[in-house]
Amino acid sequence: MTAAAAPETPAPAQQDAAPRRGPWDRWWFGPVPRARIAWLRILGYGFLPFDMLLLTSSSMAHARLPADLYQPVRLARWLHLPAPTPGAMTALLVVTIAAGLVAATGRVLPRLTGYVAACGYLWWVTISMSYGKVDHDHLALVIALFVLPGVGRAGIGDRRRCESSAWSIRCVQVSVVAAYFLSAWAKVRIGGFPDWPNGATVQWALSRRGTPFGRSLIDYPLLLKISQWFMLTAEATSPLLLFLRGRPLYLLVLFFAGFHAVTYALMTIHFLPHAIWLAAFLPLERLTGLLPERLRGAAPAGAATEPARA
Repeated sequence: MTAAAAPETPAPAQQDAAPRRGPWDRWWFGPVPRARIAWLRILGYGFLPFDMLLLTSSSMAHARLPADLYQPVRLARWLHLPAPTPGAMTALLVVTIAAGLVAATGRVLPRLTGYVAACGYLWWVTISMSYGKVDHDHLALVIALFVLPGVGRAGIGDRRRCESSAWSIRCVQVSVVAAYFLSAWAKVRIGGFPDWPNGATVQWALSRRGTPFGRSLIDYPLLLKISQWFMLTAEATSPLLLFLRGRPLYLLVLFFAGFHAVTYALMTIHFLPHAIWLAAFLPLERLTGLLPERLRGAAPAGAATEPARA
């Protein structure tokens, strides 16, 4: 048998072929541009000073109270966080804000500074809520501060797509939806169904802290009950945010943003630490194209050039 007639040797199997991902993996890890992470960092870290100095400034006030008034929430008990002192809270405020502002650039030790800001803020907000009042509008902010640093370096001009960016954004999106959906569940679990939507919760809230316009609606109980059914339905169907794409998704994001705007107009309740993260559902990298060329930053070598898709 000649060499030409010899059977061909089977080609070795490729060992470095990328595994095929199923729908679940693609949903979590479908690559998105790092520029979207950069914009979310600017949003989140830029919001920190406003939140710490105005919205959760009670952490500083609590530090001046007697230590026996400190009733740590479960997380604080798990972490053995001590009662706050003025010196400790001042140092925590300065370090957290400074680390966040550095992390917002996405250039100087983004992971280290980001995690310092995340841990500092978690400590700060835990102290704020260990004196009898626990707000449920800070979940997405806390989650975002912990997942955004994991991407590493990222600039607003960075169009490279990566799986770590996708995972971080998905975590933020899930936390936003969880706050809505768990709010609906709490209404049903505590207030009962259909007792809660048929009750007078909104009427009571308007009488307690309503704006002049909001208080003018107190005498319309049927309208307020309809609004409660509408609110409960919207919160219960909020998981749609995780699966819609394109214009339907943007319209739903606009709806929830409008919901918060109306709530503020009626009751001066803003939910800003939560509402700002509706931006995680938007293709923020498109904002880069609206900036002057000198502000966009140079795209890293090998960056993808195709237009980003939401």
